[in-house]
Amino acid sequence: MKLVLDTNVVMELLHYRDPRSTALMQAITDRNLACFTNRHCLAELLRVLAYPQFALDEVAQHRLYEQYRALATEADESDDTPIDIPLPRCRDADDQKFMELAARSQADLLITRDKELLRLARSRARPAPFAILTPERAILLLDTANATAPEQTT
Repeated sequence: MKLVLDTNVVMELLHYRDPRSTALMQAITDRNLACFTNRHCLAELLRVLAYPQFALDEVAQHRLYEQYRALATEADESDDTPIDIPLPRCRDADDQKFMELAARSQADLLITRDKELLRLARSRARPAPFAILTPERAILLLDTANATAPEQTT
C-alpha cells in the first residue's frame, strides 16, 4: 500500500511521538508500506522544524528530517507535466502539494489531520482517487486489510 503523510502527521509521528499514531508508525515500519514525499513536502518539513514553538536546535531538526527521509521515498519529479487526474482543489494552496504528490505517486492513502484536506475526502463533485484519512482511520483500514489478506507461506 502507498501512503503520503502531510507535515502535521510527520511531526506527530517523529517529534511528538503521539500515542494515537504509534500504531501507524509501527505499520509503516513493519508492514513494508511505501511512504512517499517530494522536494516541496520536504521543504515544508524543514521550514516547520525550524519554528520556534518546537524548540528544536539544528541537530534535532536534522535528526528528525533524516528520520523522515529514511522513512519515505522521494518521488521522481523529473516529469513535471500536469497531472491528468482531476483533483479536488484545497482552499489552502499550501496543502495542494500533498494532493498532487498522492496522485503522482499513485498513493492509496493521504494521511492528515488538516481539516481542509479531510473536507476534500467528502467531495462529490471531484472525488480524490485515493482515500484521505486521519491516522486513526488509516490504521483501522490497514488493520482490516491485514486481517483479510491471505497468509503468506515461505
